[in-house]
Amino acid sequence: MLKKRISNPVVRGLVEWAIAIGLAFLLFFVLRMYVFRVAHVSGESMHPTLHDGDRVILNRAAIVFGEPQVGDIVAYPYPGNPSEYHIKRVIGVYGDVVDFVNGGFIVNGTPLEDDFSHEVVWSMGNVYFPLTVEEGRVFVLGDNRNASKDSRYSTVGTVANDDIIGRVLVRIWPFDSLGQVE
Repeated sequence: MLKKRISNPVVRGLVEWAIAIGLAFLLFFVLRMYVFRVAHVSGESMHPTLHDGDRVILNRAAIVFGEPQVGDIVAYPYPGNPSEYHIKRVIGVYGDVVDFVNGGFIVNGTPLEDDFSHEVVWSMGNVYFPLTVEEGRVFVLGDNRNASKDSRYSTVGTVANDDIIGRVLVRIWPFDSLGQVE
């Protein structure tokens, strides 16, 4: 169709390239808005899983087409500064009862055991426990419990599912740590 409308092969080639580049940019922006986003890890609250300065890809589709699950690492805008993302691990979803007893967390009567947080947690924050996670919200903690502003604090609280930007999929920076994040 383009051959019939533009007879000059140089102009036709330029138009074809412009269309291809335009479609590539459109695809990039659609993927960025609805499927993937890059986030920067700031601070040590997710240590040893993630480190200050890491770059991760967020899977937005996992949140758009499904609910966050226990164990997911998610990003959401920090309530005090919405332009800044916080990245934390989901430990409680709708209906779960989260409690803090003797320096540890208990979810639905079972002590929370994970491979990355073996130290006693010295702060229960300023929310009241036991806490039942409300519908449409999740309870999040940083993996480095003693250096994390998370759902234990009223400034963060439980996070609305609608506020979650995406689930951490892979680390892309630094290159020597490239790979899936669990």
